[in-house]
Amino acid sequence: MSSKGSVHVIGAGLAGSEAAWQIARRGIPVTLHEMRPVTSTPVHKTAYAAELVCSNSFRSDDALHNAVGLLHEEMRRLDSLIMRMGDEHKLPAGGALAVDRDGFAASVTQALESHELVAIERGEVADLPPAEWGDTIIATGPLTSVSLAEAIRVVTGVTELAFFDAIAPIVHLDTIDMGVAWRQSRYDKAGPAGSGADYLNCPLTRSQYEDFLDALLAAPKTEFRDFEVSTPYFEGCLPIEVMAERGRETLRHGPMKPVGLTDPRNPTIKPYAVVQLRQDNALGTLFNMVGFQTKLRHGEQTRVFRMIPGLERAEFARLGGLHRNTYLNSPRLLDPQLRLKAIPRLRFAGQITGCEGYVESAAIGLLAGRFVAAERLGEELSPPPQTTAIGALLAHITGGHLLGDTRELDERPSSGAVHVDEAISVSVGKARSFQPMNVNFGLFSPLHGPPVRGEGGERLRGAAKAQARKRAMSARALGDLAAWQTGEAREGTTDGRSAP
Repeated sequence: MSSKGSVHVIGAGLAGSEAAWQIARRGIPVTLHEMRPVTSTPVHKTAYAAELVCSNSFRSDDALHNAVGLLHEEMRRLDSLIMRMGDEHKLPAGGALAVDRDGFAASVTQALESHELVAIERGEVADLPPAEWGDTIIATGPLTSVSLAEAIRVVTGVTELAFFDAIAPIVHLDTIDMGVAWRQSRYDKAGPAGSGADYLNCPLTRSQYEDFLDALLAAPKTEFRDFEVSTPYFEGCLPIEVMAERGRETLRHGPMKPVGLTDPRNPTIKPYAVVQLRQDNALGTLFNMVGFQTKLRHGEQTRVFRMIPGLERAEFARLGGLHRNTYLNSPRLLDPQLRLKAIPRLRFAGQITGCEGYVESAAIGLLAGRFVAAERLGEELSPPPQTTAIGALLAHITGGHLLGDTRELDERPSSGAVHVDEAISVSVGKARSFQPMNVNFGLFSPLHGPPVRGEGGERLRGAAKAQARKRAMSARALGDLAAWQTGEAREGTTDGRSAP
């Protein structure tokens, strides 16, 4: 056990919970700070660790052809607490891994509370951690309190970037007209806990779609405050009405696409558009509207969404909402082990670093925990290779998005802060703006000699070639992850396991 006292982790969300777990399982005490329920946020409802405030889906669980599914598998192999509890509380969701949100969060909380090396302290940390705390991970998420965000802004010299994130409504199952809706997963695909009939589907004719679109576009939206007007949305979680504003066919090629679905009552008539709802709790009594995150006013949501066939009498357990998220310009501020360059005793993890998605946030928490544990134990732990999903995500956050050379900035004498104007002046024209991103194969190191022929010797083309490339990247990732784990294990672990 380390003699330096507890590592402090601020924020018991997905990233903070995972970081605390990874540290404690290596024999190092952890103090996990969580401000809820003493201080709440605009979207949290409970005091649970790892509460899911948006969707209940961890997205695709396909480890062969999908980067997030591959990340799931990598994290399972790295003893992720978040993935372990996600698997224990999975719900039917086609090819996705969806969880019972309350059961999942309660189990994460129980695992942390029962660990002898984890102490949970309730109350807000409103300023930068004091020097006497030593090693600290800040995992306060996209809803970092105003006071702490301001303290971070002051020490980094960078005005935090921000974007809006929206949440989708949740509907009571017994208020959905099952004489109109039917159960089916797209292309009948069964996922980790599914049967191939896991979604509720509400079909729209062309005229119904057009009427819905008109009402959606005309409905009053949430008013922004002055300082929020220029804040960009995250492209991966756009409000439904923002998508609709981009063109009248946008929704039909997005969350309302009718492909892979057949209405059993009218099998010869293809719906013009389809709204899908996904199970949201273990009892199967609540379903969320997939892709329907929104900034409509609450009264308008009820009116407009009841225009959807099958939802005319829908009762909502939760209406959609909108909140402002904050994140760091991490490639400028963090080193490859997630340390703040200006104050290396501080690490950051989760969405505040500029990753997007539940699993991605937990993955960065996992790495932050392992990095600080290795440092405490006097071990060397290199970042995982960029051929893995978790390594590719880390590389994006800590500099992988840059198009140019930033050594000039990195080699300047440090005054304890790096100002955003300096960063821009050094690399103007060489780097695109840093924005939150989900894990995807575009972040991985490219294959050397991607597959061009199938198992039978046939030349691969189109979709078959793309799928073969993804399978090859996934196989390489798991092999390289195993090698990285072996290297970590050689440095020694404190729990007697041969590999982490």
